[in-house]
Formats: sequence, C-alpha cells, structure tokens
Amino acid sequence: MGSSGEREAASGHDVERPRRDEVAVPLELTVHDEVSPCPYLPGAEARMPLRVPIRPLTRAEFDRRLAAGNRRHGKLLYRTECPSCRACEPIRIVVRDFVPGRTQRRVLRRGEQVIDIEIGPPTITRQKIALYNLHKHGRGLMRDDGPLGAAGYEAFLVDSCCETFEMRYHIGGRLVGVAIVDRGQDALSAVYSFYDPELEPLSPGVFSILKQVELCRTWGLRYLYLGLYVEKCSPLVYKARYLPHERLIDGRWQRFDRSAPP
Repeated sequence: MGSSGEREAASGHDVERPRRDEVAVPLELTVHDEVSPCPYLPGAEARMPLRVPIRPLTRAEFDRRLAAGNRRHGKLLYRTECPSCRACEPIRIVVRDFVPGRTQRRVLRRGEQVIDIEIGPPTITRQKIALYNLHKHGRGLMRDDGPLGAAGYEAFLVDSCCETFEMRYHIGGRLVGVAIVDRGQDALSAVYSFYDPELEPLSPGVFSILKQVELCRTWGLRYLYLGLYVEKCSPLVYKARYLPHERLIDGRWQRFDRSAPP
C-alpha cells in the first residue's frame, strides 16, 4: 500500500474509545451531513459530516478526536464517512522516532539561516489576509468565489473549538508565512499553512512541518497530525515522506517505517 521506501508493520493499535461520560453527554451537534463531490478524487463522492462542539474542547478531548480521525475547520470538526470509499487515511508523524531524510535536513538548515519564527494566538491583519490570497493565487488554488475577506479569514483560520496558535515566519522583518496549529495534550495538529510563493525554493511547507516536529519534542508530545493522506491525490502524497508515521486504516493506526537508511 505504501510508496517505495516504506513498509507496513504487522501490528497496529485501535482508536481510543470515548469515556462513558462522554457518550452519555454529547459534546457536539451535527450541522451538515450530505453526500457531495469529493475534493480529493475527481468523479468520486464524499460524506464528511460537520459537527460543532457545544463548548471548547480540552486538550485531552481534542486528542481523542484526533485519534479517531477528526480534522478541524474553524469551529467545526469533521472526518470522512464515505459509504463506498476508504481512500482517505488520517496520518500522523511518530515524533519520538522521526528522523528527517537528507532533503528534509537540507531544507531545515537553509530555512534556519534566514527565517525567524514567532508563536502566538491567531489574529487577523490585512497583511495576513493579503498573504493568504497571494498564496492561493500563486498555487492555482483560487476558486470562483474570489479572494478571502476578513470574515472568511476569521472563520477559517482564527475561530476554533480547541487550543490553537499560529507560527509566523519572517525574513528581514517581513511576514512571509503563517502556520495554524492545534494543540492537544499529547499531540499537535497541522491545520493550514500559507506563504509567499516566492519562497518556494526554500520549501516553506517542509520547513514548517519540521519546526512543528521540533515543537512537539520541546513540549514532550508524541504525535504531529498532518491531516489526510490519499495515495491517488498528488497534492497529499508528500505526507508519506515523513517517516516513521502512522495511518488510520479500517479503525486501526498502522505504522509505516523507512525500509532503507535516509
């Protein structure tokens, strides 16, 4: 199943089940649940029910949702529940065992020479909104609805149902990138990152993930969640290059290791 250079371990472990008190008192309300075109596989249909927690989630509660395959979008949670497809696999880096490959180490060294990092709560500024839209346009991701405004930016990248922070990347005092990250008790979750397209030679997306791995180690966290891996969706296959990692397949987290030295 994995790409070359990976192998699947024989054993996996089950998703952690919610505590009895969490089952008795629902913490979430479903606000949208219908089949729609799949955003990852052309011609396929997807079902991703959207749920809103009735109060902010604690770190431990958010960890359990991550372990069950959930992602966050603004104040909403979702996970794939497609009736006839299992292509989407939540993926997480095993921080303790992760060793960057040669290319990843080179990206980290280059970035650390020129990029300064600040960490703080997510906020809205005109500069960030402009950078977000520049990123979307530069990568060909701008949709028919046009540039994102302040309200859309707040709903997507500032509003949250859990503990969230942003990593701000600067070169020479100029904002060149932002990463939105969620924190659980035992993990971080990479939500979204955007950057100046002119930084592409520095591989800012890779750099951002590697710095989040470093944060996990500094804070003693076990996992960095990267969202969904879809083998036949080219924009998502890069996630499998971070090894070892685990993927949630048929309800069990299964480990993938490097079969050869980096």
